[in-house]
Amino acid sequence: MSPDLTTPEPATAPAKKKITRDDIESKLRELRGEVDEEVEAVKMPAIAIAVGVAVATVVVAYWFGRRRGRKRQTVLEIRRI
Repeated sequence: MSPDLTTPEPATAPAKKKITRDDIESKLRELRGEVDEEVEAVKMPAIAIAVGVAVATVVVAYWFGRRRGRKRQTVLEIRRI
């Protein structure tokens, strides 16, 4: 007879070991260490990108303001009689 593929077989469970508070704390410390390493690796490039975007925004705002000022500038002619 062919095996029935629709019914899942129970997974073999590891030996039943009581999970203690120390086990949970050690695992959380391990995970936090990994996350802290990743954050440190990404922090410097992220700061550099943020500074670059801020400088570019200020330059573009200055350029558009200067352009608008030149367009709206009145030309005043003074003649001596």
